[in-house]
Amino acid sequence: MTKEHKITIYSTPSCPYCVQLKNYLKEQGFKYIDIDVSKDHKKAEEMIEKSGQMGVPVADIDGQIIIGFNKEKVKKVLGIK
Repeated sequence: MTKEHKITIYSTPSCPYCVQLKNYLKEQGFKYIDIDVSKDHKKAEEMIEKSGQMGVPVADIDGQIIIGFNKEKVKKVLGIK
């Protein structure tokens, strides 16, 4: 099974759900780009534009936006059983 997905995580260092999401993706063997929106104002605006949300985490997986650590939705988008 190939694990080639374009995954971007918009997060902050103090967010426990961000850590859970990133740990879950690592455990499943997925690589992702992590963007700290507390330090990158332009990327924070990009996240709000994509999701309509100011809260983190926001995952962009192959163009599908997932707000929060929604494990079932992440599994579905990535094809994890």
